[in-house]
Amino acid sequence: MHPILKYIIAVIAFVLSIPTYADIYNHSLPYTNIIIAFLCVCCLFQAFIIIGLKRSREKYLNAEEELKNKHKDLEARVLERSEKLYNLNSQLYDEIANHEITEELLRATQGYIQNIINSMPSIIIGVTRDGVITHWNTAARQATGINYDKALGFLLSDIAPELNIDESLIDKAIDLQKTQKRENRQEGHGSQAKYSDLTIYPLLSTEIEGAVIRIDDVTLSVRLETMMIQNEKMNSLGELAAGVAHEINNPLGTILQSIQNIKRRISLTLTANRAAAEEADLSLANMNDYLKNRRIIDFLDDIKDAGERATLIVKNMLEFSREQNKQFESVDMTELLDRSIELALHSMNANQSNGVGTTRIIKHYPDTHPAVPCSSAEIQQVILNLLSNSYHAFNDAEKNGTLEIHITLLFSNNNANIEIKDNGPGMDSWTQRHIFDPFFTTKEVGKGTGLGLSVSYFIITEHHRGTITVDAEEDKGAIFSIQIPLKDA
Repeated sequence: MHPILKYIIAVIAFVLSIPTYADIYNHSLPYTNIIIAFLCVCCLFQAFIIIGLKRSREKYLNAEEELKNKHKDLEARVLERSEKLYNLNSQLYDEIANHEITEELLRATQGYIQNIINSMPSIIIGVTRDGVITHWNTAARQATGINYDKALGFLLSDIAPELNIDESLIDKAIDLQKTQKRENRQEGHGSQAKYSDLTIYPLLSTEIEGAVIRIDDVTLSVRLETMMIQNEKMNSLGELAAGVAHEINNPLGTILQSIQNIKRRISLTLTANRAAAEEADLSLANMNDYLKNRRIIDFLDDIKDAGERATLIVKNMLEFSREQNKQFESVDMTELLDRSIELALHSMNANQSNGVGTTRIIKHYPDTHPAVPCSSAEIQQVILNLLSNSYHAFNDAEKNGTLEIHITLLFSNNNANIEIKDNGPGMDSWTQRHIFDPFFTTKEVGKGTGLGLSVSYFIITEHHRGTITVDAEEDKGAIFSIQIPLKDA
């Protein structure tokens, strides 16, 4: 039986027994009945309260049990989600670590590539189609003096106009997606000239239109190539001269000998001539008058001069084909220059009497100087050639005033340096490139052979292992520089 039900039955039995006891002791039943009824009501109320509390407790226990179950379920869900969150955090940390490693590798790779580009001697410049600079390497900074941060974002034409880059080539490279090249671009003149190769590569990118500009200094290679070509010309001329000279010398010798014999056969001083004239009933004196009047004697002299000139040309040509075994001697270069100047002035003064302008030679010599091992005759020939060229160039150009030639002698780096500078008409870049070529001349036909400077070049470079260069501009004169090693070549 339920405990509450038992409790209710006991209360009812107790209440029913109360009137008996009340009657025995008090004999006042009506009042007692009232009390008993009140007590019964209270007991019933208490019973209901107990029953309500029991039910509430059961509900509480059931709710508590359900709450515990839900708490366990929630704990399981939290634990599951915490585990998932932990896994996600672990993955995130791994991704972050991988990203940091990738970023570090990217920075290292970019730095390595940047170092490679900066280590290149070529000027490397990145530009957009509009010419805005996107990259600027160390060679570009050294060439222009403009730092990296001051170049980026600016127009190339504004930042470095001295690079002389044609913007149309950039557009052409991008439009055609084809590399554009310009080789051996010249800047400056003479020995100060610089040469560069310009290459423009189209930028292979779908995000930006641009190009990569590369500029290489090829001055040394151009000069070496020029020297090789010049030496090749000298060797070719030497082979040609060896064959031609022998073929020309024989008829020239016959011509000159015949001219000499003709003059001897008409000479009034030879007895044999007079005897032959008497046998022919001919007046030798009258014949000589006739030859002079008809300028036949002058014709013979002209033939002789032309023959001797041809002989000199052949001799100069042979200089290229012969191995020179001449013994060098220690020469006082100032005395050698003075003798050469004196000979040159004699020739110039003779022409000045015919109406040609005056010449002034200014000498710049050091107070003390060492002797120079060389062939004095050959060096004198070179100096005379250079002085003669300055003189004829000045007068052929019909320049006004006095021809001034400055001759400077210096000693440095174990070399004797001779500089001959004039105020003549100078020369353009094309003439300057060919000035030492055999048979190249700017004179009129019949006035020059084009061998003088070629022979001079050969004498200095081959016989004396030195150098000879020219620096000139139009209307600004010319400077010929000769270097002769102080060590016996």
